[in-house]
Amino acid sequence: MRILHAIRSDAFAGVERHVTRLAAAQAARGDRVAVVGGDPDRMRAVLDEHGVLTLPAMTVSDVARQVRSAMTGADVVHTHMTAAELGATAAAWAGGRRTLGVPMVTTRHFARPRGSGPLRRPTAALARSRVRTQIAISSYVAQHIDGESVVVYPGVDRQPDGPRSGEREHVVLVVQRLEPEKATDVALRAFAELPAPGWRLLVAGNGSQRAPLEALAARLGIAGSVQFLGARDDVEALMRRAAVLLAPCPVEGLGLTVLEAMAAGLPVVASAAGGHLETIGTVSRDVLFPPGEVGAAATVLAALTADPARRDDLADAGLACQRDGFTLEAQVAATDAVYRGALR
Repeated sequence: MRILHAIRSDAFAGVERHVTRLAAAQAARGDRVAVVGGDPDRMRAVLDEHGVLTLPAMTVSDVARQVRSAMTGADVVHTHMTAAELGATAAAWAGGRRTLGVPMVTTRHFARPRGSGPLRRPTAALARSRVRTQIAISSYVAQHIDGESVVVYPGVDRQPDGPRSGEREHVVLVVQRLEPEKATDVALRAFAELPAPGWRLLVAGNGSQRAPLEALAARLGIAGSVQFLGARDDVEALMRRAAVLLAPCPVEGLGLTVLEAMAAGLPVVASAAGGHLETIGTVSRDVLFPPGEVGAAATVLAALTADPARRDDLADAGLACQRDGFTLEAQVAATDAVYRGALR
């Protein structure tokens, strides 16, 4: 199948990582795949070896131009987020009869309706006007978006078995953008209550909240035990050294980082909300805490840091859950079924 993915982005965050994994897996299966959007250098670094064409697109106009030039001969255009839907719709109209017949499938990554601001309704109507089928990355997202959708869970790469708890460092790891909705402050406050000397908190990611979070660590008296790593491209290695992943965000559509931790055999403590309930929440409810409740998060974290055997049990259960329900093979097959339904 000839597949064209589109994002309006020059970044390489969760959505872009989702697209690169899916595109690479589709190409490995034998599909002809191109991707519009995402950080050009990082997209190429992942996709060039799979023979996937990458085209930059920082604006909606860029998406429209690149999609129009690349969609000739495509069987399906697969958009990600509203801005890409708008660009791909404009491209189809501009291309006339030869492009209007190409079906558009879209993946909804966030648990909210399309659009924002005073023009939300007309923007949303325009964006969905050519969407034939939409995919939701979780049941949580499906329940909070406009229109019907098919749930297709993202998959992650199979990893070698990770080290056991005795071989890991006494590190609690947080991997996410440092933005208000991610609730990284909850992670810092919970770590500050941890009665476990010798443990460290590593925070991988960047964003507008980095300076306030560094100031918070100083006020909490934990600055010496907390390291802000910035954006990293070695998260897999960090996960193989850490003892626990802490995922405090209360609004994750699914939580790709949580899936990556499960694949790496890294135990997870997470907020009992959003997509976490469909991933690590199916492994054990004991590792979940009510969103925003620092004391509860600290209690769960303290119990886990004090119990290496429990960490190993959770690692095994998480790995089995990921390999059973969140594989790239299953994602590619389910996405292909959506495409074929749209073509019919």
